[in-house]
Amino acid sequence: MMTNQSSSVVTIDCHYLKPKFAAAFLLIHKGRATFIENNTTHAVPHLLNALEKYEIQPEKVDYLIVTHAHLDHAGGTSALLDQFKNAKVVAHPKAAKTLCSPERLIQSAKKVYGSGPFEKLYGEIKPLPETRVLRVNDGESLTWGERKFSFIYTLGHASHHICVHDSATEGVFTGDAFGLYYPEIQGKDLFILPSTSPIDYDPIEAKKSVEAILNLHPKTLFLTHFGEVSRVQEAKNELLKNLDIHEALYHWAKANLQLGDELSKVVENRLKNTYSNRAQFLKLDLELNAQGIAFAARKPVSQGL
Repeated sequence: MMTNQSSSVVTIDCHYLKPKFAAAFLLIHKGRATFIENNTTHAVPHLLNALEKYEIQPEKVDYLIVTHAHLDHAGGTSALLDQFKNAKVVAHPKAAKTLCSPERLIQSAKKVYGSGPFEKLYGEIKPLPETRVLRVNDGESLTWGERKFSFIYTLGHASHHICVHDSATEGVFTGDAFGLYYPEIQGKDLFILPSTSPIDYDPIEAKKSVEAILNLHPKTLFLTHFGEVSRVQEAKNELLKNLDIHEALYHWAKANLQLGDELSKVVENRLKNTYSNRAQFLKLDLELNAQGIAFAARKPVSQGL
């Protein structure tokens, strides 16, 4: 658990898959709390421990904000809502719809993982009650005490993705729209990998999202995977460089659709060669990125790519 004392932001390690891989953020303001990102049902004890550490009662949690409905960001929302009787969930309208009726999401995930592994990864996911969900529009803001949260739509990773600007920290909580930053594989220079996982990867929108985030002039970026990044301009340059690499692979994949079912594996091997010095650590991410690139390449041009 890491705390930015000046801004009352606590980075909580959710211990999803491995340490320092996925975070939730606890924001504290005059004895009240907001969570941004909820991870999975299995992460709930870590979030409750953070509240207890900072002596905040569950009834003083006001908001559970999710950047998008992917299960490593929002899978724990229903379990948390049961704990925090006064809290409301804040999400993109499409994400809210999914979380209020998660049956299709659960079924598709179980097809991918199998019922047993799904349960081990994500636990139980219940529908959210509509009365406890706030749907936010692009450019909308929400006042929380003396603090203001501003929301922007950031596509490219998911079609229902939002980022959150926090007035107190002058920081942006970026979900997956600003890529993946793992402390364990950082060197002298920052390394940030895009997340182009299925099924919404769009190379044009991904770059637009980066610019939209930077247009908010953040002093700090809070990445769900994983943690706080203050070297903002360097992070932007690194991410755009790697987005260019992924976009080039997308165009290559689009020109090689004759590979059929092998396309994703070939793209994955190319990514592993490109990031060979970190490929072992990034094994899962490179596999998902390749699947997302291959999926996007197969989409008809009429769908926007």
